[in-house]
Amino acid sequence: MLVRFLQALLNPELRDDEGATAVEYGLMVALIAVVIIGAVILLGDNLSGMFGGVADQVQAPTP
Repeated sequence: MLVRFLQALLNPELRDDEGATAVEYGLMVALIAVVIIGAVILLGDNLSGMFGGVADQVQAPTP
């Protein structure tokens, strides 16, 4: 099934477009979700620390 999908991507003449559009959109949405989740996991701690530092500076009284 995966081989046929990859062949269809590379060779448009082999495409059977009946019902394939929904599957392709589903695969794209799943891939985008995985990328977003990965980015949040990798950058989450750094962003949390950065925003925490900014919040501390904003709340600190100025002399």
